[in-house]
Amino acid sequence: MSSRYKLPEPLTLIHPRSLKHLNYHLQELVKGRLWLKILIGMLLGIVTGLVLGPSSGFIDPDMSYTIGEWLALPGYVFLALLQMIVVPLVFASIIRGIAAGEDMEQLKRIGVRTVGYFLITTALAILIGLTLALTINPGTYISSELVQNTMSSDAAQVDDSTIATPEVSELPGMITTILPTNPLGALATGQMLQVVIFSIIIGVALVSMAPTQSKPLLELLGSLQEVSMTVVRWSMLLAPIAVFGLISKFTLNLGIDALAGMLVYVGTVLLGLLVMLFVYMLIILVVTKKNPIEFLRTIKDVLLLAFSTSSSAAVMPLSIKTAEENMNVRPSISQFVIPLGATINMNGTALYQSIAAVFLAQAFGIDLGFGELVLIMITVVGASIGTPSTPGVGIVILAMILNSVGIPTAGIALIIGVDRILDMSRTAVNVTGDLVTCVIMDKWVSGKKTANEEFIEVANREAHRRVHGEDVIVTQVEEQ
Repeated sequence: MSSRYKLPEPLTLIHPRSLKHLNYHLQELVKGRLWLKILIGMLLGIVTGLVLGPSSGFIDPDMSYTIGEWLALPGYVFLALLQMIVVPLVFASIIRGIAAGEDMEQLKRIGVRTVGYFLITTALAILIGLTLALTINPGTYISSELVQNTMSSDAAQVDDSTIATPEVSELPGMITTILPTNPLGALATGQMLQVVIFSIIIGVALVSMAPTQSKPLLELLGSLQEVSMTVVRWSMLLAPIAVFGLISKFTLNLGIDALAGMLVYVGTVLLGLLVMLFVYMLIILVVTKKNPIEFLRTIKDVLLLAFSTSSSAAVMPLSIKTAEENMNVRPSISQFVIPLGATINMNGTALYQSIAAVFLAQAFGIDLGFGELVLIMITVVGASIGTPSTPGVGIVILAMILNSVGIPTAGIALIIGVDRILDMSRTAVNVTGDLVTCVIMDKWVSGKKTANEEFIEVANREAHRRVHGEDVIVTQVEEQ
């Protein structure tokens, strides 16, 4: 057949609306300085917890525990709302992000290079975490009495029988389990790695079909994004009260002495996150020749909102908008990298988990040899890829990492009280990593169209949408 009769591939004909148009759900939060309200809630929570805690002597310990649980109720609701909505939001965003690609060849190059880059930077983050933890030795600053109280606590016990370290012979079978044989089950239980793989398979299949057939499902997924962001906006109304309640509860349970003993651990994690942020800025300077300080100013609103929400998925619309409008990243890059990065680019979380594992090993007097450190690194890489981008989930995944090297999972009770500030901080680093990746991929992955051509086409399609109200535009095939 003559090449002039060759039909264009479907991906070049279908154009879903960018997730950034849902940014209006987040603008009020940015303008209302949600981050400042969160910090005020944290400070008030610490004061309340210390005043109402058993160490103050004002309230009976049993009554103190009951008060703490009721204070934490808005926090439990807040976490549940975000955990409920993150899977459908990520699922829909990855599929529509694939459909926003320029063509299949570009999509393949972006996918391979992005995943490779994520794995390398995740390994680097873990190395930074392990190096700092082994240098500072934060676990040696914890009193033995606090460790013994943790061991006798039932609050943080994890059923070790459900978590097993795999044998080498079991690895081939485990690798095949990442393919979701029951996609609805993976979506229902929040198995994020399986959700990502299922989303990519469905997305590639959709953009391989005739646009008229894929358009209805893409429009349905667009409605799912809208619903998800509406729930996110509702949940954010609870955020300051939620943080106040959670911090009050944990301060109330731990007391001033325990919190003081944890300061070295908190400082080690925050130092590690700062080092990772410095590495990102170094990458920006070396690869793109851009001013790192100016880059941080550009993404300031995204970082503050990520810090406030503790969810990289919740801030995806603002991340995409910032990447495209403030950093001139091509839409075909940002709309694919941001949803994928919000799920598998968890470098801040990986760094935190590596430090937490070493900290607890030191606190319990467990010596970690080279083999155990390598095992921690491998386990953290795998766990960070499959970690949902919701608040507090990193602490749950940590149980598997601890068990893999024989560290008592009850030790989680030691660190759960200070996890809120660390969770917010590592989410900001995770989002920074996603935006840095966008800039890097925009430079490394070329396309058939220039950035200006892409932006002009996007602007033309948005003008068409305003007139016709279409969410997914299908370009007509011109007759040859």
